[in-house]
Amino acid sequence: QVQLVESGGGLVQAGGSLRLSCAASGRTISRYTMGWFRQAPGKEREFVAGISGRGGSIDYAESVKGRFTISRDNAKNTVFLQMNSLKPEDTAVYLCAARGDPFVVRRTGYDYWGQGTQVTVSS
Repeated sequence: QVQLVESGGGLVQAGGSLRLSCAASGRTISRYTMGWFRQAPGKEREFVAGISGRGGSIDYAESVKGRFTISRDNAKNTVFLQMNSLKPEDTAVYLCAARGDPFVVRRTGYDYWGQGTQVTVSS
């Protein structure tokens, strides 16, 4: 299995930017599609972005397309989420996840999850 630890969350004003990091250990993340999800109080967990094992395929939720960028550095066993033009509705706990198929990006079926990092966007 792979262990995932998120960092980089915090409080930011609307229109600002944050970069989240997900550090993995136990297994090389090149074996996995990696994804970012978010969950706000009272709402279901929501897919945000996913990236295939070598970075060749990427998928974004419509709500973040054009504002967020997912990337990975397999040599450092780390996945990133660059978040620009943040809105109050982006406020949530952001979670990193791994899916045991490195070739195809999907929005469900992720096997391993981090604890999450809080992102709060003020108006």
